[in-house]
Amino acid sequence: MRNESAAVAVELQRINCTFASSDRKADPYPAVSELSLRVADGEFVSVVGPTGCGKSTLLNVTAGLLRPTSGTVRIFGQPLVGLNARAGYLFQADSLMPWRNAAGNVAVGLQYRGVARREAEARANDWLVRVGLAGRGHAYPHQLSGGMKKRVALAQTLILDPEIILMDEPFSALDVQTRLLMENELLDIWAANKKSVLFITHDLEEAISLSDRVVVLSAGPGTRCIGDFVIDIPRPRDVSEIRHELRFVELYKDIWHAMKAEVLKGYAQTKVRA
Repeated sequence: MRNESAAVAVELQRINCTFASSDRKADPYPAVSELSLRVADGEFVSVVGPTGCGKSTLLNVTAGLLRPTSGTVRIFGQPLVGLNARAGYLFQADSLMPWRNAAGNVAVGLQYRGVARREAEARANDWLVRVGLAGRGHAYPHQLSGGMKKRVALAQTLILDPEIILMDEPFSALDVQTRLLMENELLDIWAANKKSVLFITHDLEEAISLSDRVVVLSAGPGTRCIGDFVIDIPRPRDVSEIRHELRFVELYKDIWHAMKAEVLKGYAQTKVRA
């Protein structure tokens, strides 16, 4: 059971992640250094930063998929041991099973938890309606557009009712119009139950549109937090409309000013590696 007095859903305290090099003569790579981050219960937090700065590493640490070299991970006040069973993870790449139809993909998590097939599929079809795919439960992944597959993946994650939702650039492969529709869909679903969300994106406009806070990371090695911005734009929001508001433009300028030098630094590092 969730401890309702625990106001912090995710707390990363002085996280360090160091990876061994494939070259035995090279020093280990310090990907993340002394990084601390909090996500309040019911808060939507986006993390932005240069390519390769360790954003996905932090998400994997929060999911329990990666054990940090040092530091503490707490979930609703309790130290994380093993996988984070209180979190759902929506990956960047499609992870749907091609041999299962849409309803079967959404229902699979419930079936692994022992829910009877008929009940699991009924609940899956309810979720498909909620994400705008009514009547498409019998379609297989190859019969769905990219946006439709992402809706199925979203339903697949949310049907398990996770208290924390981890999202790793989930809409990056979509066209602009579909992406805006999915962002609004996500906000509608989030507003209905106010889960805690940790959202990774390269798109600063997306981060501001969706979030309560935007956290900025430095370029690696030794990624750290260099900015934490409250997004004081009223909700509910239409992501295609608020981008024209003065406050949105002001926030964009402030956050970009904080991260521009790090983005250029990260870009220079990729050119050197290439």
